[in-house]
Amino acid sequence: MMGRRTEVFQKGSVFHVYNRGCNKGKIFFEEDNYLFLLKKMKKYSKEFDICVIAYCLMPNHYHFVLRQKSEVGLNKCVQNIFNSYTKAINKRYSRSGTLFEGKFKANEIYEDTTVLEVCRYVHRNPLEAGLVKNLEDWKYSNYPECIGLRNGDLCDKEFIENNFPNPSDYKKYVLDYYSTKQKLKKLKKYL
Repeated sequence: MMGRRTEVFQKGSVFHVYNRGCNKGKIFFEEDNYLFLLKKMKKYSKEFDICVIAYCLMPNHYHFVLRQKSEVGLNKCVQNIFNSYTKAINKRYSRSGTLFEGKFKANEIYEDTTVLEVCRYVHRNPLEAGLVKNLEDWKYSNYPECIGLRNGDLCDKEFIENNFPNPSDYKKYVLDYYSTKQKLKKLKKYL
């Protein structure tokens, strides 16, 4: 049995939420899986008043940067999304048991500059994994919304615009990233 969560989810808090497949296995098996999860995220983020700043869905893991806008815990939103997702996957593929490696991880981020660093890390995932040569080509991320290439409801455009008045500035910020051990060490507690 898993223990209680130790994080304190309160109004205004920003968290990097992530998890991966059990035994590092796939959690998305076809395009419809990604789309189903995004529909659930859209539904429950509205229901629980959670703001999605950044997200990236990868074949065997996921990342979300989320802001809790109400008193209702962000954890309830995430639990509902991934409980319903796991049930749907188990039914669709005639499987049983867990899909993920334990409970989701949630690291609180306290400063906007660090939120931006984590967003950059999250959005670069498909590039770092060699899944695409251009980040704009990865459909399962809100990076295209952040740089003005796609409209969508799962993006805190105001947060991005407050930090990067021009979408091309955010694109440059993300693409100019150099994965140094020093930078990753600084962000380790958030990743």
